[in-house]
Amino acid sequence: MKAVIYARYSSDNQREESIEGQLRECTAYCKKNNITILRTYIDRAMSAKTDHRPDFQRMIKDSAKGLFDVIIVWKLARFARTRYDSAHYKAQLRKYGVKVLSATENISEGPEGIILESMLEGMAEYYSAELSEKVIRGHTENALKCKYNGGTLSAMSSTRINAIRSTHTPPPWCWRVSPGTPMEPP
Repeated sequence: MKAVIYARYSSDNQREESIEGQLRECTAYCKKNNITILRTYIDRAMSAKTDHRPDFQRMIKDSAKGLFDVIIVWKLARFARTRYDSAHYKAQLRKYGVKVLSATENISEGPEGIILESMLEGMAEYYSAELSEKVIRGHTENALKCKYNGGTLSAMSSTRINAIRSTHTPPPWCWRVSPGTPMEPP
């Protein structure tokens, strides 16, 4: 059997080790099951909530060439985080005789495999939606407390910061250190 490995991580906060770990486990799975690895497709800092992933799209396109039989993923959530995308792309792959296999989730070929796979896909979508709600709630709470919400800060000299402070006065509610504790502006 000929295979390709698809690996990805979601955000800039994750590291290359995530990819290395996925590749190591997928490679071990292939070795154990006498599967020949032809190539890898890797998307870095790309969410599986959408299909706007360059190597993912390249892999789907390459599947039509009949060069490989299976796509090996570390977990099904690496392939897609929405049930719709998962069903859509798996149906497309089936037309070309290609299956998606998880290296770490033992999903049988029988009827129980169908329900297990659908539960894993549903849980991946749920996890993503719930995480999004938690992040939005956390950002909102930070903003209400005038706390930094992340992103890239530009490098500014203390002279520049003092110049901005002297000409721009933020609204009074931003000077609270904690609820009910006013602080004088600089």
